[in-house]
Amino acid sequence: MRTFFILWRREIASAFHQPLAYIVLFFFLIVTGFNFQAAVTLLNHSPGSVTTLVEAFFNTVYFWFPFVLVFPLLTMRVFAEEVRSGTVELLMTAPVGDGQVVLAKFAGCLFFFTVLWVPSLLYFLVFGQVTGVQAAGAMGSYLGAYSMLFLMGAFFTAVGCFASALTDNQIVAAVIGFSGILAFFFLGLLSFLLPATGSALREATFYFSPLEHMMAFSQGLWDTRPVVFYISSTVAVLFATFHIFQYRRWRA
Repeated sequence: MRTFFILWRREIASAFHQPLAYIVLFFFLIVTGFNFQAAVTLLNHSPGSVTTLVEAFFNTVYFWFPFVLVFPLLTMRVFAEEVRSGTVELLMTAPVGDGQVVLAKFAGCLFFFTVLWVPSLLYFLVFGQVTGVQAAGAMGSYLGAYSMLFLMGAFFTAVGCFASALTDNQIVAAVIGFSGILAFFFLGLLSFLLPATGSALREATFYFSPLEHMMAFSQGLWDTRPVVFYISSTVAVLFATFHIFQYRRWRA
């Protein structure tokens, strides 16, 4: 465990020593701020479509665009840059396990992703202080929205790490990761594109739909099926990443 935390701190330090990290933070704050303003506008002009500010904030195109785009930027370098620069050889010869390396890189990226969303909590706090109106009807909406945000973030971070482990080119890793995430995202849109095909198909596509999951959880409607799906999928993708990393280690 001590070795894992050493590697994890190394990943965090490496991430925050990159200019790209602060560029991502800056633009992410701008986009999420614009999304918050759009959510308030939506509530003012279409009060019947959504019931709370939390629900509106997590279910707009301005939320999903940076959410999907950020993962390739966070993960494209974790393995690809190590291989390109040759520093991966130091890891391979150090007394650390391959599983510890994979988990540390994953946890470092997930930590950075979490940092990106922490300021959004201040939006709701300031809104409540200024207007005297709660951004959500109950604490369950906050817990549901941010829990689903974390679970989806863990899964998509794992996908990005897997893509980075496949190549030594950061751009190629970003393209592979973005394509995989986008394919999964559009798979979940089938429930919206084919609404009249019957409840069975809608029920099946709901199981894979990030939009449906976030919509339900931001309303405080908890369902164990998405939780199990994202946790198990994250573990499966990390397991595949572990084997890819091992293969490249033995090949080298």
